[in-house]
Amino acid sequence: MMSCDFLQLAQAGIQGLTPYQPGKPIDEVARELNLPLEQIVKLASNENPHGPSPQVVAALQASLAELPRYPDGSGYRLKAALAERLDLDPEQITLGNGSNELLDLIGRCWLTPGTNAVYSQYAFAVYPITTQAADAEHRQIPAKNWGHDLPAMAAAIDAQTRVVFIANPNNPTGTWLSEKQLREFMAQVPEQVLVVLDEAYCEYVTESAYPKSLALLADYPNLIICRTFSKAYGLAGLRIGYSLSSTQIAATLNRIRLPFNVSQLALTAAEAALADQDFLAQSLETNRAGLLQLETSFHELGLEYIPSVGNFICVRVGDAAAINQALLEKGVIVRPLAPYQMPEHLRISIGLPEENQRFLEALRQVLDQ
Repeated sequence: MMSCDFLQLAQAGIQGLTPYQPGKPIDEVARELNLPLEQIVKLASNENPHGPSPQVVAALQASLAELPRYPDGSGYRLKAALAERLDLDPEQITLGNGSNELLDLIGRCWLTPGTNAVYSQYAFAVYPITTQAADAEHRQIPAKNWGHDLPAMAAAIDAQTRVVFIANPNNPTGTWLSEKQLREFMAQVPEQVLVVLDEAYCEYVTESAYPKSLALLADYPNLIICRTFSKAYGLAGLRIGYSLSSTQIAATLNRIRLPFNVSQLALTAAEAALADQDFLAQSLETNRAGLLQLETSFHELGLEYIPSVGNFICVRVGDAAAINQALLEKGVIVRPLAPYQMPEHLRISIGLPEENQRFLEALRQVLDQ
């Protein structure tokens, strides 16, 4: 029988890729460790512990009859709602199957062999994956205080740079950049270099100096802002995000965006979620209180943590792999950060008060062993 190594037939960049490892699902932990589902708490994937808004659930139920039909490929209603809320032209909005798809589309559009992308150490793992999949050069810039060193990133840009990825707030460290920092950086970026501002967690930020990125968008035509409904709006399971850009950039992305890339249920849910700002406010308050709950306990335990403005927090625990395994055995799922070159840290998603407490009790027990 003939055999063929199909990996060797793939594009050069793809041959060296390691697949992205998401947080462990609850079902998987239950199977592996023989634990009852109801005893497992998942604080690994930065999800909204409240789930979706009740208005979203009602809208989804009402839309089930439309499932035999293809969705609106243009996402007209959702784009109109976003445009009204953000005071933009709908043609500046591109919808994606989560913001991850939009990051991938950006890479496919503008990264090629011989070009490069600039991004920070300790930043979202999808940036190097997108870059390598295009067989473009990686330029990972050492972090500063666990966050982006924008002057160093600006210095790394050359004639072959096509894309700069910036996460604000940064995942997984929770650090953030001010509007002053971003404006100083954008002023140094050549107009032909695209700057991708990943704002997946922007709703959670309360700092007054956090960028008003829509004003930046108006001033810099080479800026793309990526956002998502997966986090604060509680729609991670439906996979829907969007980017904001110039109409020319949006039109370019639409050339390779697949038809019907966003499902009817996702479009319906996102429109309903956007309309329920009271639920969003409740989710943000839960997150604020949860962050304080964890920070206070980390102080009591003498554990170093990275101050965060997202819906997660990184804590240094020493042998994070061993601590993570011990927590799993107690039914608590968190995120070890060895893939991010942070082998002593765990990232903890903010849950409901009782979920946070369950994690803290398990952590105390593990540390005392």
